[in-house]
Amino acid sequence: MPCAKKLLIQNELIKYLSKDRPFEYFMQIQGKVFRDVPGRKTLQANIDGKSYFIKQHFGVGWREIFKNLLSFKLPILSAITEVNAIQKLNEIDIATTPLVGYGVRGCNPAHLQSFVITEDLGEIISLEDLCADWKLNSPGTKFKRDLIIEVAKIARRLHENGINHRDFYICHLCLDLSLGILNNKQVSENIPIKLYLIDLHRVLIHQKISVLDNMKDIAALYFSSMDIGLTTRDYLRFKKHYIDSRKSLSDSQSQQNEFWKNVVIRANKLYAKFHSDKFQKRLSAEKSAIR
Repeated sequence: MPCAKKLLIQNELIKYLSKDRPFEYFMQIQGKVFRDVPGRKTLQANIDGKSYFIKQHFGVGWREIFKNLLSFKLPILSAITEVNAIQKLNEIDIATTPLVGYGVRGCNPAHLQSFVITEDLGEIISLEDLCADWKLNSPGTKFKRDLIIEVAKIARRLHENGINHRDFYICHLCLDLSLGILNNKQVSENIPIKLYLIDLHRVLIHQKISVLDNMKDIAALYFSSMDIGLTTRDYLRFKKHYIDSRKSLSDSQSQQNEFWKNVVIRANKLYAKFHSDKFQKRLSAEKSAIR
């Protein structure tokens, strides 16, 4: 592949381009680490008194590339995947982390170095955390209904535009709390629903809509909501607003039935995998690595 070399910084951080080695500055900056896995680190850093999130990519290695290709998956080589995803979501009016800058350099696809900088969204809560105690403390009916509808609309807009998140779990949907929050940190019944879709480093943008990848996204969403106490009516409401006005899901009732059957099958497999001893050990190891 041709050598890649690009550096774009916006807004108040543009002055850092005048540094002797601006690329190294953002690749080496320190902060609170949120995720640290082979080849990639996500951290929160304060620069000139303002909070930013920086994802640093250090190269995936040939082993990871071949593993993905042999599984018929496209390997994620750099932060440019996330940059493209942010720009695409802005085009279709899905709120996400505002892009501040990015950089990429290298010739070897297995060892590309890159980073992406986004603004800190501030007062937000992931739906995973928001819904964690819903089994014991059910939210207000209106709030839950509006939230489910908004999630369905985001999923529909993504898939109508040929976009697949590929990590479409409720932990990657975040509610903006700056629009209304009670003193005890419980969400007000009448809070306006504004959701951000985050963690876009694996997003795929298709030229044609992929029903298979859409099914995988919805299965991931279903799996991640299995333990929050949603009712059959809640799931039917999501389904109604997800397929409403969609012509691309299928043209027949049998195809629709097959789609939702596959969603359930895959979600159950994800649930079993997540709760397996092997996966829980891996999860514990990842959490221990960033403590």
